[in-house]
Amino acid sequence: MRTAYSVETVRAAERALMARLPDGALMQRAAAGLAVACGDVLRRNGRVYGSRVVLLVGSGDNGGDALYAGARLARRGAGVRALLTSPGRAHEGGVAALRAAGGRAEDAAQVGTDQVGRVDLVVDGITGIGGRGGLRPDAAALVRAFQATGVPILAVDLPSGVEADTGEVLGDAVRADATVTFGAYKPGLLIDPAADRAGALHLVDIGLGDELPGVPDLEALQYADVAALLPLPGSESDKYRRGVVGIVAGSARYPGAAVLAVGGALRGGAGAVRYVGPGAGAVIARHPETLVHTGPPSKAGRVQAWVVGPGLGDGTDAVSAVADVLDTEVPVLVDADGLRLLDASVVRSRTAPTLLTPHAGEAAALLGVPREEVEAGRLAAVRELAARYRSTVLLKGSTTLVADSSGRTPVRVNPTGTSWLATAGSGDVLSGLTGSLLAAGLDPRDAASVGAYLHGLAARYASDGGPVSAQDVADTVPAAWREVRA
Repeated sequence: MRTAYSVETVRAAERALMARLPDGALMQRAAAGLAVACGDVLRRNGRVYGSRVVLLVGSGDNGGDALYAGARLARRGAGVRALLTSPGRAHEGGVAALRAAGGRAEDAAQVGTDQVGRVDLVVDGITGIGGRGGLRPDAAALVRAFQATGVPILAVDLPSGVEADTGEVLGDAVRADATVTFGAYKPGLLIDPAADRAGALHLVDIGLGDELPGVPDLEALQYADVAALLPLPGSESDKYRRGVVGIVAGSARYPGAAVLAVGGALRGGAGAVRYVGPGAGAVIARHPETLVHTGPPSKAGRVQAWVVGPGLGDGTDAVSAVADVLDTEVPVLVDADGLRLLDASVVRSRTAPTLLTPHAGEAAALLGVPREEVEAGRLAAVRELAARYRSTVLLKGSTTLVADSSGRTPVRVNPTGTSWLATAGSGDVLSGLTGSLLAAGLDPRDAASVGAYLHGLAARYASDGGPVSAQDVADTVPAAWREVRA
């Protein structure tokens, strides 16, 4: 499990640890790990000895980490030059250590980037986790100049200019090729749009483990976590024990949504799928094992969970179907058109679990805010949706987030997403897949997390770096399932 903690939580842990360590020991641990990571980058592109490194150094401890790491690199034969964005407030001990090791420290305002010469690596130590509201204009101009050269940029703890706790980018910010973070991941490293600027992540253990609380702010499942949650049939299993999921999807305008949602459910391990809607002919033609019914959903037969909404349209039949499903006493996943047709008070009053799976536009409509607000503040949006609707929420997007309404569990971040999932129908597949996991007995938070993980992994396999269709993703889910189990 990859976990992330807020800035204040990390700082409290650091204070507790520093109280037991010699002065400066924690910064030296961070600098040592940072220097190793810098050396790895330099060796991949040549060697450390004789390389040219530029440190962009601000006024905080983040800059101190960069300066001490630069001193270590200078002692190994690298030419290290620190450009100080706040010369009067730079870490004095770090500046002294760099100069003692043969490096240079200069006022960034007095040195044009055209005077720097060849550079093999830029280390961003401008603001880190303490920064708020984007880079100042002078620092932003400096960063843009180096980014335009294509030189690798390694961020210290967090790309400067992004919001550590929320993943927001409120102004100019560094776009790093890699980020070395200390003690624990920060939410902004895992949540877009900030995560998109972090590059490859490397965590340096500085000894905070015992000081951090047991419940993080965010968590991201890994293979072993997903494998432990996968519902597997036993020797006594039948289709009902494996889980029967009901799908209410499709319309005359969107018949394919029914086919894709049913396909996702079947490949997600459902013992059986009951389909209700106008797309029965298309569903049976593609998936002859499906059990079809003309409706209403409550008369279709026994199910352990319902999925309602993909391609449903907004006619009177659709409105009735959503209300009928929400009136049941089994878990319900609501997606797409179903989100527009649901009654918020009904959702809040349900005694059985409800899982909402909006994309940013649908989430914005549910919250009554502009879409841009959701996209810029995804963490706040998913938490607010879960609390307002007293439901579990899977917020789809560049980083898929899962939150429940308890306020006591970490928000989950899916690490397997790929931009190839931005294709028509992929959300229908995800709904069916996740619905099958609900029917198998997983709670909504686990079902959403495992569904998103398998969905993203399947898309990566199906695309292999190229275009992928929603049907391709559905067809590849079993391969993703096998890979996780292996």
